[in-house]
Amino acid sequence: MSTVRKVSSWLVFAIIILFLLSACSSSSGGSNTPTSSTAINVVAAENFYGDIVKQLGGSHVSVTSILSDPNVDPHEYESNVKTALTVNKAQFVIKNGGGYDSWMDRLLSASPNSNRVVLTGFDIATVKLPDNEHVWYSIVNIQTIAQAITADLKKLDAADAGTFDSNLQTFKQSLQQIQQKIDEIKGKYAGTPVGLTETIYLYQAGPLGLTVLTPFEFQKAMAEGNDPPADTVITAENQINKHQVKVLIYNEQTVTPSTTKLENDARTQNIPIVPVTETMPPSKTYQAWMLDQLNALEQALGR
Repeated sequence: MSTVRKVSSWLVFAIIILFLLSACSSSSGGSNTPTSSTAINVVAAENFYGDIVKQLGGSHVSVTSILSDPNVDPHEYESNVKTALTVNKAQFVIKNGGGYDSWMDRLLSASPNSNRVVLTGFDIATVKLPDNEHVWYSIVNIQTIAQAITADLKKLDAADAGTFDSNLQTFKQSLQQIQQKIDEIKGKYAGTPVGLTETIYLYQAGPLGLTVLTPFEFQKAMAEGNDPPADTVITAENQINKHQVKVLIYNEQTVTPSTTKLENDARTQNIPIVPVTETMPPSKTYQAWMLDQLNALEQALGR
């Protein structure tokens, strides 16, 4: 989200450490371009990007994902010296951008490296909604981002370009089942009124043909960690208590008194609640994560 993080005192210490590490690295004359027998050291700001890199790079990449706990609010994340050192060693960094993970921008600035490749998903995405940086929820965007990741992997490891291209085709084919599920739900439930506690799901609500009634200013405030306008709170609550929405899609990682009230009201009114997350659950692939949520939504809409 676009909430500005405070720069903690650790960052000053981290910059000193990284400067010394960078100086040592430069004096050794080493290169960040791996040979075909060396795994590319990748750091992903978010674990869904990390998973995609693993699928595309296979055994030729070694991936560390920073945000990986779906039980933690990513808006509240603050990086530390350990994270700074991890980023400093990376040959390839993938972040979302758009204000979502500005802490990564600070870490990259603290350890400049002209050989390091940095990919920003938001900048590459072709589908962008107003005031909404959750571009990874769009299947169209993920295909575009996967292509860009593959291109960068080939730059870093040209010897294994054929493997990366093959893995990209496999990845694209696997996304078809997600698109098919989206088309299936749209065919059955297009126009169904739903509520959202946050802007994250707008990237799928549109392709699904769902009618989102929750005021956008309410969703936006939740996404940015702000208090929503009072009139939007009243509207959102009335939409549930008057059964104007059929399903409430609830971001489990952005919980506030206002969203909790909506959730409790929905339970009282026997309106199905579909939980979604910003961070991929452990032991899941990006594809399984998206499909699980879509299947849960389909079941809720069918009630």
